[in-house]
Amino acid sequence: MDRKQHIAIFTTASLPWMTGTAVNPLFRAAYLSKDGVRKVTLGIPWLTLKDQELVYPRNITFRTPSELEGYVRHWLEDRTGFKPTFDIRFYPAKFSIDKRSILPVGDISEIIPYEEADVAVLEEPEHLTWYHHGKRWKIKFRLVIGVIHTNYLEYVKREKNGQLQAFLLKYLNTWVVGIYCHRVIRLSGATQDYPNSIICNVHGVNPKFLDIGKNLEENHGQKPFTRDAYYIGKMIWSKGYKELLKLLRDHHKELSVLKVDLYGSGEDSDQVEEAAKEIGEFVNVHPGRDHADPLFHDYKVFLNPSTTDVVCTTTAEALAMGKFVICADHPSNEFFKQFPNCRTYSDPKGFVNETLRALSEEPSELNSTQRHELSWEAATERFLRAAQLDQPLKKLDSAASMKNFASTSFSMRSGVEEASAYIHNLASGFEISRRAFGAIPGSLKPDEELSKELGLATPTAQKQGSSTTD
Repeated sequence: MDRKQHIAIFTTASLPWMTGTAVNPLFRAAYLSKDGVRKVTLGIPWLTLKDQELVYPRNITFRTPSELEGYVRHWLEDRTGFKPTFDIRFYPAKFSIDKRSILPVGDISEIIPYEEADVAVLEEPEHLTWYHHGKRWKIKFRLVIGVIHTNYLEYVKREKNGQLQAFLLKYLNTWVVGIYCHRVIRLSGATQDYPNSIICNVHGVNPKFLDIGKNLEENHGQKPFTRDAYYIGKMIWSKGYKELLKLLRDHHKELSVLKVDLYGSGEDSDQVEEAAKEIGEFVNVHPGRDHADPLFHDYKVFLNPSTTDVVCTTTAEALAMGKFVICADHPSNEFFKQFPNCRTYSDPKGFVNETLRALSEEPSELNSTQRHELSWEAATERFLRAAQLDQPLKKLDSAASMKNFASTSFSMRSGVEEASAYIHNLASGFEISRRAFGAIPGSLKPDEELSKELGLATPTAQKQGSSTTD
């Protein structure tokens, strides 16, 4: 009997942590389910109160998963203007302080029953599978799509022994993504390459920013830009602050007419503020705030020299609001080059020239085609094409497709992959080997606190159940 295709999206973060993997998969779920053609479930991590206090900003915490779900849905409805119909399910997770990341606990594929296991979308598949121990994604789901969000190699290179770490991480990522994903979408060429992958920006812009841009264009003659330039982003050196402050310090004479404001909060906030003071009064540092805040409407130029992003969300938001964007000529910015207000540079002289040129000109108004390209409607269309999900459901349900995804082939390639998956499953099943590769202690199975909060069988109950059947 015909039924709706089910897409299960798993991501590595949740609001109110305003990181890319908390926001973008949320919009993806909303727009994939908007037309009612398919059933969509979003799987997001649930943290205990102790971990919530380490991750979520402004002391926001939640006592129950339903309370967090209410927060997430309200935030999304406020920005999309419609009531999304997708389901939200929580998987157990813990926060890794040293990695500054949320990592899954146990076999998170279990939140989707077998009868719904059509398509899995793993947002940050390497992150979700480094320590995965349980059902093999390719066996449980007919199709597994990985969306590569993060340039992990670039971040690791900036750490101690960075080159060696990046070398090892590159092969680890290739290994786990190959084991668990049928298809891979890279948001830009800034990520590491994967076999049989496709480069496609499948992210859109929060519709609120497109509305802001349209309103500002309509009222531009009445209210011109009154501020020069700004940058907004998590205040850590690797997010472009080091590069930007160096450019401003080295060329402060040429840019003497420029006033720059930096907005952000993060581990390096104090150091960034001290470095900015040394440059002079034309650079000021402020706490982080929502990019949609009316304060930012007055700025004409968005400066973003970061090269660690894969596709920078704030760059897309600035373009949507009708601002000039000055960014590096880098693979992460390739998608943005189609917009006339995006100005790229390849050296410090180019940065100075493009910045001064932007200050002396007026941004172009976005036409309907450009506005659509930035939208989540267009991003969803690109995602469906890149994932080859714009095909009828019956093609996924056919016996031939099932055979391709099942572990029944004796071909050389299949045999090697089976052996590789077995080794990973074996290594991820022991606390000692998990810890050796950086897993959070006690993350093989949910502990009693996580189990209780998510309504799972507690470890104590599991032991009692097993003893009665022995």
